[in-house]
Amino acid sequence: MKRLGTLFGEMDRAYAAVAGQYGFQCNGCADNCCMTRFYHHTLLEYLYLLEGLQTLESDVRHTICDKALTVTAGMKAADRHGKALRIMCPLNRNDRCTLYPYRPMICRLHGIPHELQRTGGNAIKNPGCDAFLHQCRQRGQTNYIRFDRTPFYRQMASLEQELRRQTGYPDKIKLTIAQMLVSIMDNAYEID
Repeated sequence: MKRLGTLFGEMDRAYAAVAGQYGFQCNGCADNCCMTRFYHHTLLEYLYLLEGLQTLESDVRHTICDKALTVTAGMKAADRHGKALRIMCPLNRNDRCTLYPYRPMICRLHGIPHELQRTGGNAIKNPGCDAFLHQCRQRGQTNYIRFDRTPFYRQMASLEQELRRQTGYPDKIKLTIAQMLVSIMDNAYEID
């Protein structure tokens, strides 16, 4: 977990440096990424979130877990009806993440344009979120500043492989933050 914390610190610094060059600040928006259904795929992030949850007061943990149950129920109902659901992450409180230092990788890296290097040398590029595009258009900023997520993904994959070797945990993970929190409750991890 300590090495993951170090990696997350590197991600945060790299993101802040590029966002600063663009003059981009995430101040929340109508297309709030905290209402986007992001899936997280690592045991590392699951355990890091659990570690963060244990730092909170009992009443805050219970409020978050109650919200997680509401969110997951809403997602299941929407899925049954084939509808998309935009619902606030249960960690969001007063437009801020309750577990900001423990937030997963995508929560750290979302927003600014980025690229991922594929095997064979082809890069996948993403233009950034709507708030980014709006802010940069207003200032006339259209030049791409390179932000390659690939090294971070590779380091995360290496840490994940090491953790899985050490724990023997073989299962794939595809969970939203709300689903992680419900899983933590279902697995009777200490939340009091």
